[in-house]
Amino acid sequence: MNINFGTVKPPENNIPKYQEAGKRLGRRLLAVVLVAAVALLGSASFTVINEGYIGVKYQFGKIVDDSLSAGLNFKIPFIQTIRQVDVREQMYQMDANAYTKDTQTVEGIQTKLNYVYDRAELSNIIRNIGINNVESKLLIPQMQSIVKNEIGQYKAEDLVQNRTVVQESIEEKLRSSLGQSGIIVVSFAIENLDFEDGFEEAIRAKVVAEQEALKMQNKTKETEELARQTVIAAQAEAESQKIKADAEAYAIEAIQKQLQQSPEYIELQRVQKWDGKYPQVMGDSVNPFVTLSPTE
Repeated sequence: MNINFGTVKPPENNIPKYQEAGKRLGRRLLAVVLVAAVALLGSASFTVINEGYIGVKYQFGKIVDDSLSAGLNFKIPFIQTIRQVDVREQMYQMDANAYTKDTQTVEGIQTKLNYVYDRAELSNIIRNIGINNVESKLLIPQMQSIVKNEIGQYKAEDLVQNRTVVQESIEEKLRSSLGQSGIIVVSFAIENLDFEDGFEEAIRAKVVAEQEALKMQNKTKETEELARQTVIAAQAEAESQKIKADAEAYAIEAIQKQLQQSPEYIELQRVQKWDGKYPQVMGDSVNPFVTLSPTE
């Protein structure tokens, strides 16, 4: 027994309601799609460039603007792209090996270079070298060449003693060489020089010997100065004694002249030196301070 239920159809009077609901749903979906499309286009049309950076605008891989300033910048969605380039001060560190003039090996030369891009030449750097290639194409070759050449001008011992001079010379040559490519050198430093162990021991021994020699030299100078001061003191004492002796001789000579000219001078001297007291014990001798007349 077959039972055929047939197709259930909504009542004909409900069809307009379903059609109207479908239309409303379609309009809502379209509105959502349009809003999403507008939001997507809006976000794809602008790029924010941070402070310390400049923007480079590309259109199908070709640079059309390389000087976009910080802030909100427009681009054509899906056709143009904007990349940020850091134009703040950069720092690059490099380790290298070199030989001195007397063929000593300098291992582990640690150097540091601080630099900035020349804004006037930045476009050429971006187009001809590429920001990502600055280190490999400019900095490394130039630094290695100049550092090795400058260190090769000095003997190992002189290199240790003239490290600052060598550093300044390398900085000057890097500034001249890299400046031609749009790189402005801010500073350069040699942070470490590592020689072979045997040479470093020899340098330490020589420094210790020189310090000991300097101590002995200073001691010798001290002794010489002490002797000189002793001689000066002796000469001064002798001169003082001579002056004193001359003064005494002059005094004696003056007294003798007075005695020759006036015999009473000796009596005057006795009176001037007498303290006014008579001797406690009187003897047979005559009091030298009293002159008795014959009548007394």
